[in-house]
Amino acid sequence: MLKAKLFSLLFAILASISFEVSAAETNTQSAPVVETAEVAPVGKINLNTADAATLQRELLGIGEVKVQAIVAYRDEHGDFASVDELLEVKGIGEATLEKNRDKLSIN
Repeated sequence: MLKAKLFSLLFAILASISFEVSAAETNTQSAPVVETAEVAPVGKINLNTADAATLQRELLGIGEVKVQAIVAYRDEHGDFASVDELLEVKGIGEATLEKNRDKLSIN
């Protein structure tokens, strides 16, 4: 009879330990791990100081011909007074300006 009680007690302890381990495993498995990468803020491209390579590399829809036109316009007319003045450059339209507006500055 003593053996039966000891066996029951031992079985209850083992079942309890097993349940706690299972619950702990379930909790860690059910919580998804989300990793976030911090992205360094990117500075704006200054239309008045950026070189041709930077303009071509950083701006969407701006190839070599349009970059040359931007630089030529800047050389001929001086610094851009506003980002909107980019529309005066041959080959630059509203769509191209809008794709890049948030990337551009004149300061």
